[in-house]
Amino acid sequence: MTLTTYRGSCHCGSISYEADIDLSQGTGKCNCTFCMKTRAWKAFVKPAAFRLLTGADAVKSYHKHPLAPLKHFCAECGVMTHATGSADYMGGDFIGVFIATLDHVEPSELAAAPVRYSDGRHNNWQNPPAETRYL
Repeated sequence: MTLTTYRGSCHCGSISYEADIDLSQGTGKCNCTFCMKTRAWKAFVKPAAFRLLTGADAVKSYHKHPLAPLKHFCAECGVMTHATGSADYMGGDFIGVFIATLDHVEPSELAAAPVRYSDGRHNNWQNPPAETRYL
């Protein structure tokens, strides 16, 4: 496992963070209604690997129901930076870092990152949907 410390931020810069991520371990996309509407693409890390540097006062949070991960976004520009949640199949507590908010990541790193697909629309999180090309 090769961890890289990435810096990330929202669009306006009010929120910034650091996260220790090994993109070669995979990223995730799903077809739940939230991820479909926001085109979410995440890398998952343990909470100790994520550090909010600035903007704690600018963070707003949202989830549709209490079991869904809590999505955190900037109150100023609206960009989602990360999500927090807990699930047994994820090994307990996790942070989902929204890949689009990583600053200065090389396109080649993103292109090489494996993507796991989840059928969130049917609460079948550990399996991909039948069709993934649109994700």
